Amino acid sequence: MNIRDLEYLVALADQRNFRRAAEICNVSQPTLSTQLRKLEDELGVALVERIPRNVTLTAAGADVVARARRILAELAELKQSASARRGGQNRLRLGVFPTLSPYLLPHIIPPIRERFPGMELLLTEEKSSVLRQQLASGQLDAAILADPSEDAQQDSQHLFDEPFLLAVPSGHRLSRQDFVEPGDLRDERLMLLEEGHCLRDQALEASRQVGAREETTFRATSLETLRQMVAAGVGMTFLPALACLPAALDFRGYSVLPFHRASFQRSVAIHWRRTSPMVDAIAECGQIIAAEIPSLLGRGRQARFA
Repeated sequence: MNIRDLEYLVALADQRNFRRAAEICNVSQPTLSTQLRKLEDELGVALVERIPRNVTLTAAGADVVARARRILAELAELKQSASARRGGQNRLRLGVFPTLSPYLLPHIIPPIRERFPGMELLLTEEKSSVLRQQLASGQLDAAILADPSEDAQQDSQHLFDEPFLLAVPSGHRLSRQDFVEPGDLRDERLMLLEEGHCLRDQALEASRQVGAREETTFRATSLETLRQMVAAGVGMTFLPALACLPAALDFRGYSVLPFHRASFQRSVAIHWRRTSPMVDAIAECGQIIAAEIPSLLGRGRQARFA
């Protein structure tokens, strides 16, 4: 057994597909399959069920994958700690989910680099489920997420609460209002993101609270697609406030409205492994991010409603 075999197994568990797992590990599919067979022989148990066009972990496989993630995370931290002790350049690998990263990163990266001029900052944009896997396996040092972690091996620091705004086409009956009441959306249909985005679940919950329903004939792959569909007059949607900053867009073809007497928002936090040697730097980065948000959100409100 070697570390590479554990990396193959974790990649297969994440991808549930031999071809994609082999591509991620930069090996051929036969090599990955052969090494996993050898790992199974060594452990004396089947780790995966090899069903055509589908891969399922056995109960033993799920246990081994969980242990493999911890081993790989410890190994990554060992290397990182050793590098820091011998005076090497610090490196922080930070993950951010895609409905936040393009609207947040341009504002927070400069002050973080100013505070840590010798630190190499490596950024990853992925859906929240992938970021959680990468954080647990040691591929990331920290991840910014909008839903709570249930991993007992991780800690988190709350960064900010981001309100949702309602985006409506310019000709819509609500576009002439300064704000929207929750009752205004009863029986309306809202366009949402596709499955896998944490924002979809949050928007669905907000829709249920106001009595709205999902527009089932269309699901977007990104916030920008939703924005363009609203501007084209196709329908309405929820947008997080940072995605409505003047620097991020213009408002031709649609309006964004705050909610009156209601609060729909997502809670954003930075997460890290408790054993990480980067804990102090991660926590300080969190403080920098939290300090930037009030002025950003205030700037957006002034621009939209002045």
